[in-house]
Amino acid sequence: MGKTIRLTMAQAVAHFLKKQMTVIDGQKQPIFGGVWAIFGHGNVAGIGEALYQVREELPTFRAHNEQGMAHAAIAYAKASFRQRFMACTTSIGPGALNMVTAAGVAHVNRIPVLFLPGDVFANRAPDPVLQQIEDFGDGTVSANDAFRPVSRYFDRITRPEQIISALKRAMQVLTDPLDCGPVTLSLCQDVQAEAFDYPESFFEERVWTQRRPQPDADELANAIALIRRSEKPVILAGGGVLYSQATKELTAFAEAHGIPVVVTQAGKSAIDETHPLALGSVGVTGTSAANAIAEDTDLVIAVGTRCQDFTTGSWALFKNEKLAMIGLNIAAYDALKHNSHPLVTDAREGLKALSAGLAGWRAPASLTEKAAREKKIWAEAAAKALATTNAALPSDAQVIGAVTRTLGGENSILVCAAGGLPGELHKLWPATAPGSYHMEYGFSCMGYEIAGGLGVKMARPDKDVVVMVGDGSYMMLNSELATSVMLGLKITVVLLDNRGYGCINRLQMATGGANFNILLKDSRFEVMPEIDFRAHAASMGAIAVKVSSIGELEQAIEASKKNDRSSVIVIDTDPLITTDEGGHWWDVAVPEVSPRAEVNKARAAYEKARADQRIG
Repeated sequence: MGKTIRLTMAQAVAHFLKKQMTVIDGQKQPIFGGVWAIFGHGNVAGIGEALYQVREELPTFRAHNEQGMAHAAIAYAKASFRQRFMACTTSIGPGALNMVTAAGVAHVNRIPVLFLPGDVFANRAPDPVLQQIEDFGDGTVSANDAFRPVSRYFDRITRPEQIISALKRAMQVLTDPLDCGPVTLSLCQDVQAEAFDYPESFFEERVWTQRRPQPDADELANAIALIRRSEKPVILAGGGVLYSQATKELTAFAEAHGIPVVVTQAGKSAIDETHPLALGSVGVTGTSAANAIAEDTDLVIAVGTRCQDFTTGSWALFKNEKLAMIGLNIAAYDALKHNSHPLVTDAREGLKALSAGLAGWRAPASLTEKAAREKKIWAEAAAKALATTNAALPSDAQVIGAVTRTLGGENSILVCAAGGLPGELHKLWPATAPGSYHMEYGFSCMGYEIAGGLGVKMARPDKDVVVMVGDGSYMMLNSELATSVMLGLKITVVLLDNRGYGCINRLQMATGGANFNILLKDSRFEVMPEIDFRAHAASMGAIAVKVSSIGELEQAIEASKKNDRSSVIVIDTDPLITTDEGGHWWDVAVPEVSPRAEVNKARAAYEKARADQRIG
């Protein structure tokens, strides 16, 4: 055995993390952008002391809510195209469990983040300790077991030497394009403080680079043959295109072979939407142009997408009986969905290999001609939806129009997550640069928005970060607005107040339900809430204003550009209006029986729509 250094387990973790590197644009950088920490009795004495030692090389950031800081870490990794990421540490019990929702966000979206919650005493001597969960039938259970189903890798560290193998395994998962996702290392609080003679080699600098698996020859040949036989192919681009840094290859492939491109929520911004072959969003929240092409396609070339139900219209969107699918994906699990022909490979390498094999082949000119006609029709509808208005309560789309006119463009990144806004933004936000559209719609987690905006700003400080959020999501989690002010990281928040959960209210009505318990006016109350969002945001240090019209909104956004800290602009909106054009059916099960005629009518429509659903 070589030279050793005696450190506590927590110190070993901190010194290891600071030595992990990556290379971006030819420059070596630390792979961890820092550590988010809310200290408590389960981590302050151990990991807290350790992080203090490395504070200059591995910065520690203080947050106000554990879920919020984890969302910020997730957004940081997403905005960094998974090339860099962060760690999060909490005490045991409620602090740790507050991060579980965020772990679900990271897991569904395949985003790397390292969770380091404190845990119970491994030696069990002082049991039960403060915040310890006691299972009457299993002495090994702790609250942190809740992380197991939402972690790609989970480990509980009960001896100090276990961190040697655990951290190496963690880094493999965090950097692997296939296994990528959240890692939880549950750190028993007594073990954090225990010393061990660690090999000095454990703390040597390690550079992690992106792995790019090449396509299998047989799968590649099959995919090429399928494309050559197709007459109406379409490229379905997902988030994997962005994480692979394959946006140039995607555009080149589409241009070389005359194939239209439609995008998922995660894939939006994978192609400049001003490109003639870019038809925008697809599926439940899709443009009329994208859905018209998708409905008629005989071959879907799905690149880097999980084929979520919103993307596929619950598998009822693709109506051509001759339909075939190619699943170009790093994960065989995704590549094989719905009887797809798999092409298991890195997105960039796969597109390059396909294009080489298709040299000289182009889709029929009639396809691009139809795409151009449909795009023109959609552009007219979108312009109408985005146009300014004098209405007392504007629509979400009209607010989006104001934001795009004043704060859109190449230097802006749009952040959103849940409610009615994702659907409208998916259709209407003009994404032109990779990463300029940042939507968390895998888990669609209310409360991600403001914390996510903070994480994006940390990753891309040179960009104007605009967060669009509804009143419902704002009320779920807004505390990291104060953190953005504290850290001097300016974000611009446009808060749309429709006095409730407007998106779900529309869904309730569409499925025959009565207006019930969603909008504030339809909920049980003794006193109707009159929430002053402007005053609330201002109390956290933001520069906040409330506007009463689209014209005032545009003026306020322009004025906010001169602000030296985070800004919040509040506007009241109509909860009922949404963009009629585009869109597609979504499978939301309607009760088979009900005393309400409206529900029975909705059930009949539901059964009719399900007839188009592809099974298998």
